[in-house]
Amino acid sequence: MRGWHGLDDVPEDWGRSVVTIGVFDGVHRGHQQMVARAVAMAGDLGLPSVVVTFDPHPEEVVRPGTHPPRLTTARHRTELLADLGVDAVCVLPFTLEFSRMSPDEFVQIVLVDRLHTAGVVVGENFRFGHKASGDVETLRTLGEKYDFVAEGVPLVSNGETISSTLIREQLAAGDMEAVAVTLGRPHRVEGVVVRGYQRGRQLGFPTANVESPEFTAIPADGVYAGWLQGISTGNLPAVYDGARWPAAISVGTNPTFEGVPRTVEAYALDRDDLDLYGAHVAVDFGSRLRGNVKFDSIETLIAQIHADVDQVRRLTA
Repeated sequence: MRGWHGLDDVPEDWGRSVVTIGVFDGVHRGHQQMVARAVAMAGDLGLPSVVVTFDPHPEEVVRPGTHPPRLTTARHRTELLADLGVDAVCVLPFTLEFSRMSPDEFVQIVLVDRLHTAGVVVGENFRFGHKASGDVETLRTLGEKYDFVAEGVPLVSNGETISSTLIREQLAAGDMEAVAVTLGRPHRVEGVVVRGYQRGRQLGFPTANVESPEFTAIPADGVYAGWLQGISTGNLPAVYDGARWPAAISVGTNPTFEGVPRTVEAYALDRDDLDLYGAHVAVDFGSRLRGNVKFDSIETLIAQIHADVDQVRRLTA
C-alpha cells in the first residue's frame, strides 16, 4: 500500500482512481463497509482505490477545545485502513486555510487535479467544504461537472447505525464488549511507557504506565482484562517488537493512594522482567472486571489484585 502525506506526495503520473473520504476515527464497522464499497467499485472499474483522510481531526482546527476524544492515532488508523485492501492512503494536513475551501475548490484541487477521481464513496451524512456547506448531493452535482460518480452509503452494520459518537459513549460506560462489536476489534490505547510511582512493582505486579497522546479516548475508570503489545517505532528492543502479552489493565486514579493523576497501567501477566521504559506500546482492552475501589489496607488490595489476575488469565486464555 502507498502512503501519502499531503497532495504533493501523490505521484505526478497517478492515473484515475476511486476515492473514499472521511475522518475515519476508529475505522469502525461502518467505515469498513464504506471502504469495502470503494474497493469493490475500484475493482469493477479496474482502477486503484484511495482513502483520503485528515490529520489533525477537523474539529481540533475549526472548533478548538470542543473536538471529541480520538479513537485511533493517525498511525494506527492508517494501518487499519491498509488492512482493508486499499491501494493508497492520503493523509491531508487539516489547517484553517484548508477548512476555508469551498466544496467546488475541494473537489477540483483534491479529487480532480491530484487524484483524477472516477468515483467517490462517502458516508450518507458526509459534509465537506467551508462551514460544511457541501453534502452528498453536492458531490453528485460536481461529479456531473468533473466526470465522476458519487455514492453516499449508510454506515450500518447488522441493521444498526454505527458512529464514532456511539463508540465514545460505550467507552465512557466501560462496555468493552459493545465497543468490540461496534469497532470489529478491541479498543486500543497507544502511548509511551513512562516512569510512574512504582507502586505496582512494590506490590509485586510491575506495570507499564502508558502516557497516551492528548485527547485519546480512554475507557471508564476500572480494571480490565486485555493485552499489552510492543509497537515498532525505532525505540523498542527487537525482542519486544510485536510481542503481545495478556495483561491486567487499570484505568483511573488509584483511589487507595491519594492524589494520583489518572493513568492507564498494564501488568503483563507473569512478566516482571520487561524493561519497556521509553517504548511505544499498545493496550488492547477486553472485558471490564470491576470499577475502582478504595481499599482499607495494602493487604486487601494485594489480595484483590491476585483475584483480578486470575480472572484475566481465564479471560485471555
